[in-house]
Amino acid sequence: MLRLAGAAVRFPGRAALDGIDLDVAEREIVCVLGPSGSGKSTLLRTVAGLQPLDAGRVFLDGRDLRGVPAHRRGVGLMFQDHQLFPQRDVGGNVGFGLRVRGTGRAERDARVGELLDLVGLPGAARRAVGSLSGGEQQRVALARALAPRPRLLMLDEPLGQLDRSLRERLVVELRSLFERLGTTVLAVTHDQGEAFALADRVVVMRDGRIAQSGKPLEVWQWPADAFVARFLGFENVVGARVTGRVADTPWGGIPVPEGSAQGPGDLLVRPAAVRFVAASEGLRCTVTARTFRGAHVAVRLDPGGGAPALEAECAVRAAPGPGDEVGVVFEPADVVVLGGREAGAGRAP
Repeated sequence: MLRLAGAAVRFPGRAALDGIDLDVAEREIVCVLGPSGSGKSTLLRTVAGLQPLDAGRVFLDGRDLRGVPAHRRGVGLMFQDHQLFPQRDVGGNVGFGLRVRGTGRAERDARVGELLDLVGLPGAARRAVGSLSGGEQQRVALARALAPRPRLLMLDEPLGQLDRSLRERLVVELRSLFERLGTTVLAVTHDQGEAFALADRVVVMRDGRIAQSGKPLEVWQWPADAFVARFLGFENVVGARVTGRVADTPWGGIPVPEGSAQGPGDLLVRPAAVRFVAASEGLRCTVTARTFRGAHVAVRLDPGGGAPALEAECAVRAAPGPGDEVGVVFEPADVVVLGGREAGAGRAP
């Protein structure tokens, strides 16, 4: 449905988009992740028609959008700050796009009522925008974006201003809503948890290029390279050399899964792979910190000898305390041999 072919945007001194090739299928929900400056918001603005391309093409339903202004592209766009009109009530905000298109009053009111029911705000059409909570404003902004029945809905950090508990609840509701409507969605976010809960496919960007694209579980289980692994929050990433079933690392020899790539590269050791044993066994470490994270505890370890710190996780009741001496062994099932150090320059398949 949406296709970017060699899309490039150049700003002074850098390429915001560097030859992006990306397809989004009908009814697919694609979330674009990346650090600040990676190009994810520029990609969204390019598709919306708010940022001209320096090279490449954008196609929607096979139509080349070159020269097509933003208001004629048939896409909906929802910003992080919602950009609601304070002088209009909820109904006036939701129905604004329909009014601009010349939709009759009766049809407009019916569509507004339908959408407010859909987003969980029945009967709210006459409420003042200023009386709404942050979560309610987010729902109104979403209803406004959906009102003209866009072929493609684009979300720019849609839940970024909400507190974590509200974000976690609303992202589940959004996923369910888009599935019911059959909406095609291209969303940008910096929040990995949000993206992995919402998306059918995750695209990780770096320096204007696509570092990895795939189903959420695939990207989480098999990051393409050290950059993606670290961006996803994994700390135990080091250079290594794999020979057979063992990787030579600053932490000593670590077993790797059968069939792992051989030779030099980068290694991801998931916290779940770090198992505690008696201090006299395995790799001797000192506990420097521990952080409670719900059902488990993240434990930070100092192996000494100039080796980088290790992060482990364990059950709350079994967590050692700061200053404790422990031994560490590694489970190969949670060890991942990553691509070469230049793999971050790759593109989506």
